[in-house]
Amino acid sequence: MTPDSAVTTTANAVPAVHAAASGTWTLGDRTVHRIGFGAMRLPQTGPALTPHAVPRDRDQAVAVLRRAVELGVNHIDTAAFYFSPLRSANELINRALAPYPDDLVIATKVGPARAPDGTWAEHARTPEALRAQVEENLRQLGRDHLDLVNLRVLGTDSVAERFGALAELRRAGLIRHLGLSNIHPHHLAEARSIAPVVCVQNPYGIGAAPEQDEVLRLCTEQGIAFVPFYAIAGTGRERGTGASTGEPPQVEAVAKAHGASTAQVRLAWTLHRAPNVLAIPGTGDLTHLTENVAAGTLRLTPDDLTLLNTAHRA
Repeated sequence: MTPDSAVTTTANAVPAVHAAASGTWTLGDRTVHRIGFGAMRLPQTGPALTPHAVPRDRDQAVAVLRRAVELGVNHIDTAAFYFSPLRSANELINRALAPYPDDLVIATKVGPARAPDGTWAEHARTPEALRAQVEENLRQLGRDHLDLVNLRVLGTDSVAERFGALAELRRAGLIRHLGLSNIHPHHLAEARSIAPVVCVQNPYGIGAAPEQDEVLRLCTEQGIAFVPFYAIAGTGRERGTGASTGEPPQVEAVAKAHGASTAQVRLAWTLHRAPNVLAIPGTGDLTHLTENVAAGTLRLTPDDLTLLNTAHRA
């Protein structure tokens, strides 16, 4: 699973795979490796997005971020609402990586809101509320502009006013590129009539709903990056437990055949779905980080894909 061309060497001469093995795709005018990093799990151990989450050791979180960049990760997904008591994903990113590498793309999202005590607050739906969230991300990350902002959507309502507000901030120079998150197919056409959409983040992985396959198809046809979240976790979601328990036997069989973990097989399957798929697995563990990046080297055979597709459609 580690081709010579994908190997880098650390200071203590231990070889490790490199994110370049996963290939590349574009986010607007930026080229990124197809294996990235999601920061949701970083501020805490155990369950994420809960008021009483256990803060992760700061040095451990910083070490994971720095190692991710050493391994070639140049696409990090974050949000201002990714925090636990004492820890904020954005501020950890700032501490670990600023001044930021020139090739690093930091994507954030707006819409969801949490109060300082960690409880969920009213979703940002007005231009004023969205601008405030953009400015908070800028402050935490220490940036004068954001590389990419995804509008996170709840439900099926029109996104025109909210996406239009972000388009205004893009024209003002606060945002470089715009994307969408957790959308239905009709949202993509609506947003594209307002401003360019460079990526869509939706829940996707083996067993995802048929509508998500449709969103992927639309993005592929239109050359838009598709960024699946919960690709490893499945039903585990934000609990912080990694892959869901009770893996389908097809996933177990492919993992055994390749000497890989089921999480790596799930990630590799998403990358094989289309060339515009960008993975953003998250972790606060250095070993898991290396395993996630290594998934970009896993080449599934046609027979593997046929078998995994039966699990997907089950």
